[in-house]
Amino acid sequence: MSQSPRRQVRELVLQALYAVETGDKGPEESYDSLLSDIKLSDDNIKFGRRMIRIATEKREWAEEQISALAVNWKLERIATVDQTIMRLALVELEFMVETPVPVVINEAVELAKKYSTEQSASFVNGILDAFVKRQPRALGSE
Repeated sequence: MSQSPRRQVRELVLQALYAVETGDKGPEESYDSLLSDIKLSDDNIKFGRRMIRIATEKREWAEEQISALAVNWKLERIATVDQTIMRLALVELEFMVETPVPVVINEAVELAKKYSTEQSASFVNGILDAFVKRQPRALGSE
């Protein structure tokens, strides 16, 4: 089974933002170079660019959310890939509300399983679930 175009975009965005963390390139430049190998619709490419822009602009906000929700965990103790996955999901939940809440959480958990560990997937799920339960949007999501 091939993965959905949106999941491909989320993976590319994750890879681009992770490249920034490792000091490689800027997020847009990384995204563009990753796109060269993949065929996506203009809408999906724009979705990814928007996600990168918002994730970059709202990084501090997202890190504050993670810090508040990750009880007994300092942000610097959380693996970079897990932080990046959670930041992406948090900005999508808060600022890209066209995606249904369960889809955002599921995509983040799947990214954690693929790029991190099963334990990370559970941790990511717990943080995102706690965030959603605090949000007014969650009331109508199910």
